[in-house]
Amino acid sequence: MSRFDDLRNAVNDLEGDFEKFYDKGNKAAGTRVRQGMQALKNLAQEIRTEVQDIKNKG
Repeated sequence: MSRFDDLRNAVNDLEGDFEKFYDKGNKAAGTRVRQGMQALKNLAQEIRTEVQDIKNKG
């Protein structure tokens, strides 16, 4: 379950920047949101690959 925790923590870490960007219009926070979303995408792809590998082994 540590991968799920990694995913949850990554999403939770972005919460403040989402609020700053969408509620306050902070453009720098928007950049951090975009970077964080790219990191989430990469993490999701890693998890998908792991799941597929485990599924195929087993």
